[in-house]
Amino acid sequence: MTFVRPLLTVVLTALLLTGTASAAEPREPEVVMAQSFRNPVNAGADPSLMFYNGKYYVATTTGDHIGIWSSPSLATLLVAPETVVYRETDPSRNTQMWAPAFRHVGNRWYVYYTASDGVDANHRMYVLESAGDDPLGPYTFKAKIADFGEYAIDGEPITHNGQQYFVWAGPGRGMGGPAQLYIVRMSNPWTATGARVAIPASGGCTEVREGPTPLYRNGRTFLTYSTCDTGKPDYQLWMKSIANGADPMVASNWVQHAGPIFSRNDPTGVWGPGHHSFFTSPDGTEDWIAYHGKNTSTYTYAFRTSRVQKISWNADGTPNLGRPLAAGATQTLPSGDPGAPTSVINDTDTGTGLNQIEYAGTWNSGSGCGTQCFWGNDHWTGIANASAAIRFNGTKVALLSVLDVGNGIAAISIDGGPEQRVDYYSSIRVGEQLIYVSPTLAPGPHTLKIRVTGDKNPASTSTQVSLDRIEIY
Repeated sequence: MTFVRPLLTVVLTALLLTGTASAAEPREPEVVMAQSFRNPVNAGADPSLMFYNGKYYVATTTGDHIGIWSSPSLATLLVAPETVVYRETDPSRNTQMWAPAFRHVGNRWYVYYTASDGVDANHRMYVLESAGDDPLGPYTFKAKIADFGEYAIDGEPITHNGQQYFVWAGPGRGMGGPAQLYIVRMSNPWTATGARVAIPASGGCTEVREGPTPLYRNGRTFLTYSTCDTGKPDYQLWMKSIANGADPMVASNWVQHAGPIFSRNDPTGVWGPGHHSFFTSPDGTEDWIAYHGKNTSTYTYAFRTSRVQKISWNADGTPNLGRPLAAGATQTLPSGDPGAPTSVINDTDTGTGLNQIEYAGTWNSGSGCGTQCFWGNDHWTGIANASAAIRFNGTKVALLSVLDVGNGIAAISIDGGPEQRVDYYSSIRVGEQLIYVSPTLAPGPHTLKIRVTGDKNPASTSTQVSLDRIEIY
């Protein structure tokens, strides 16, 4: 379920990271080739991602508007600027805006989304229409869709036997929340027609069945969906399918597959993978999944980030989604992706040269953060005015690092310019979070500096600042 809540509601007791400084082993920085990238590709949840006319587009849950990010390569999508394509003024549908989903019909784009008046039970589904063939709009409100007088979320169209249908999540039989999948025919991209049909769906729990999205192969329609509470580490994907020629409005025609087909991967530090979409590579030869996951096993709706990875197909024609990869795992870009010159710097890449980190003051380093950190290690210190300088050659830099209950406030600057204060505090420990993205810089050499201020959030127990992963563009 797509909740937008205040940042974190669970407070954990954490051990403060202390000790004497230790010098990292010198090593050559990893310069990633133009055809590689790492997750996440967006800092939001519930991704609808596609490639169209030379660019990737992704829409994620924002809460109070519909936003789209676009880039010619997955390698640069994380730092692409957001385009706000729609804000709602009607108070009956201008809050708790969740799970936008793209569809292209004719020369128009449609964005399906869920919204309410601020009361969860009043969630209904709506659709926007573009003025032309640009996925970035402009868009106007088109209609409320598939309103059967009760809670409804996560709707989007599917196509089977040449007919359009709309699938979504609503109340289950005898259960609250989105515990049941439904389907109804569509007469056009913004109109559902006739009676709905409930599709029974297994899920390994009784909590939810939500986020249904289609995947097509050799005439079969696979309906993949998320189950269990999205705040829990066991949020996961299950699947039903229907044969070519079978009527989707007959519930018994949907075959339940044993699941889950995509679930938590503790060894790689990925929990709660779900609410997803599928897209093809730019040259059309590969199938990919976009989904959100978390770098913490704690029960929380925060820190869900959008990730992608390639999928394959089993001999029986069913999709094989594999296991969620670590957030920092280097992957080959989709076939036909033009790529982008990028490099990544780990916290142990010490030195005074290009793509290296020069530490000043006393810093600690170690592998206590395990799978929550890039390559299983990070640097940290709470000593005021300790600093780290990163020299790089590029036009943009992003910092991903650890947030924790004992973390304080850093001052971050580019090329000796004004400092931006960034709070590293969180009531739970979570790694590889997008902490800072620089403005677009002139091509050439630059220096990113992180300085410990010695200040902290009143809720924090210490002034520690962590340094983990730096992405150069």
